[in-house]
Amino acid sequence: MTDKYAVFGNPIAQSKSPFIHTEFAKQTQQDISYEAILAPVDQFETSLTAFFADGGKGANVTAPFKEQAFAMCDELSEIAKLAGAVNTLFNLPDGKIGGDNTDGVGLVNDLEMLFGSLKGKRVLLVGAGGAARGCILPILQHNVAQLIICNRTHEKAEQLQDLFNEYGNFFAQPIEKLLSPFDLVINSTSAGLSGQLITLPNVIVDETTDCYDMTYSQDTTVFNQWAQERHARKTADGLGMLVGQAAESFKLWRGVTPDKGPVMRKLRELLAQEASD
Repeated sequence: MTDKYAVFGNPIAQSKSPFIHTEFAKQTQQDISYEAILAPVDQFETSLTAFFADGGKGANVTAPFKEQAFAMCDELSEIAKLAGAVNTLFNLPDGKIGGDNTDGVGLVNDLEMLFGSLKGKRVLLVGAGGAARGCILPILQHNVAQLIICNRTHEKAEQLQDLFNEYGNFFAQPIEKLLSPFDLVINSTSAGLSGQLITLPNVIVDETTDCYDMTYSQDTTVFNQWAQERHARKTADGLGMLVGQAAESFKLWRGVTPDKGPVMRKLRELLAQEASD
């Protein structure tokens, strides 16, 4: 019998998760179905409960429901507890729900594949929203020399410093006090999607700096354009993080690790096709 999985969000039509998981299932010969479910903003809990009651085995959760999913879980991974948000749900015995957050692991795996080991690097994380929060612990667990976080509203960055500073060399820094280049700069804000990039000091990027934008696009993202103009060593968008977090979810559910490479290539082709339509 085919096992049922889904992704919940609002909006959800843009989600690439059904494509990714269907490709993973073909590749690993797993008998699953995976659909996108548009949950009404005020009825996420009802929609999810109905899905599991109808035999659903597991689910992904995207905006704006990650915090609500967190609140519904009976058991949580350490990363999910600290992130305060869940993107992967699975069935436990007795009708209970387990939750994990695979965003950070997906990010770190992609960073190391693109730019090499994070060990000993000075890293700047731009933005202090949910996307950043889910990634702080996995970055610190990879033995960076220092992780600095900056945000338009400095108080939000300070709150995260208080939450995570026992896990490694982690500090909140006001944007205007960023005075030297970093080894790696990660943009976790979605501001670039609307073309409204946070104003950052030019000095944080030089020809030794790698830059990563968690958003992805067929064209170069606004943040990566900014980084390239400042002669960054390498830039990359977040498509690998998207596929990476999906691979971690798939592994949790099915006990097999899919090969991300072929799916990445197909997804790039799909984005190019969508852009030309």
